[in-house]
Amino acid sequence: IDEIEALSSIYGEDWCVVDEDEKIYCIKINDCLDQPKWTICLQVILPPGYPAAEPPIYQLNAPWLRGQDYMELANSLEEIYLQNLGESILYLWVEKIREVLIEKAQSSDPEPDIKKTSEEVDEDDGDDFLVDYQPIQEDPIKIVNYITSESQEVDEELPSIHHGNPITDRRSTFQAHLAPVVTPRQVKRVLEKLYENKKIASATHNIYAYRIYCEDKQTFLQDCEDDGETAAGGRLLHLMQILNVHNVLVVVSRWYGGILLGPDRFKHINNCARNILVE
Repeated sequence: IDEIEALSSIYGEDWCVVDEDEKIYCIKINDCLDQPKWTICLQVILPPGYPAAEPPIYQLNAPWLRGQDYMELANSLEEIYLQNLGESILYLWVEKIREVLIEKAQSSDPEPDIKKTSEEVDEDDGDDFLVDYQPIQEDPIKIVNYITSESQEVDEELPSIHHGNPITDRRSTFQAHLAPVVTPRQVKRVLEKLYENKKIASATHNIYAYRIYCEDKQTFLQDCEDDGETAAGGRLLHLMQILNVHNVLVVVSRWYGGILLGPDRFKHINNCARNILVE
């Protein structure tokens, strides 16, 4: 509790409480420039055994953070944890991430190509953007626990994609899309397929989260993306954890209609996702 209060006072508006009861927090970290070029959102879940016996569960969210950059940063955070076993480490993690961002800002790395911001005004006010609503006919247990026993070749196949019933509020429209996935490669393929649809690609935000159960290690491979809607991906992933869904990717597209919805937008994102998962 002392650590949370201290971090809240240190980081001010950059510190966000996602769920107090579940101890889920999000910290927005940038490179300290007057006009920051590099930003990362660190989302953490503090398990009951933290800090004495368990490390924080975390996600690093940034549109540009991929591949080698992600691995190097994740390794750095793990190293800090191992060097400070049993101690509070969130502050050390945040400042390590900031150090990496400052290095990137001072290096010759080009600025990330980020066009989207939360509640961005969308010029398209037509009603023809919705993907056809497709009720799911298959057994829902089969969908959310989709496991293939085929070879690696099957993993490369494009899974079936289902589109949920849209929700509209004050000219903003939300629509969920779901696909069974068992590998990160399938996640990538589904996202590529969705973005081939011009209307989905032009959405103000395409928030997504996935959970893949690795049976051999008995652990979950999971990740999420805010796509400019701060903390939305983490909330979506948390919903999937509560519902205990396995081997599924959920994407929620949001077309902004020009009227700010405030916290209601998170309610609509989660309701869209929950509806398609339940269905």
